[in-house]
Amino acid sequence: MNLSKFFAVASCCGIVVTGCKQTASPAPEKTVAKVKHTINPEKLQTATFTIDGMTCAIGCAKTIQDELSDLDGVQKAAVDFDKKLATVSFDSSLQTPESLTKVVEATADGKTYKVSNMVAGK
Repeated sequence: MNLSKFFAVASCCGIVVTGCKQTASPAPEKTVAKVKHTINPEKLQTATFTIDGMTCAIGCAKTIQDELSDLDGVQKAAVDFDKKLATVSFDSSLQTPESLTKVVEATADGKTYKVSNMVAGK
């Protein structure tokens, strides 16, 4: 009786192993290089604004600074954790103070950081 159970279990295992289709792993995603436009010096503006919700210089401030720096049309972005202040030089034909605000407030979970006291000018 034990021998018949063994063969039954072995048969089931054999069917499962040989019956399962192997799926190929998905092809790696192709990364698309971001094309950055040349910044027009005549359209260069600077925006300074307060960022509330930052809790550390390396995680929060650096992450926001990197997000802003990676934007097309941004020449330079600096975030000062201690002063809760960001300064961004950008081409106004490619970015706006509103778009900078959206990027900062969307960073992390979209609820942590709030922009205020936006001052933009040449």
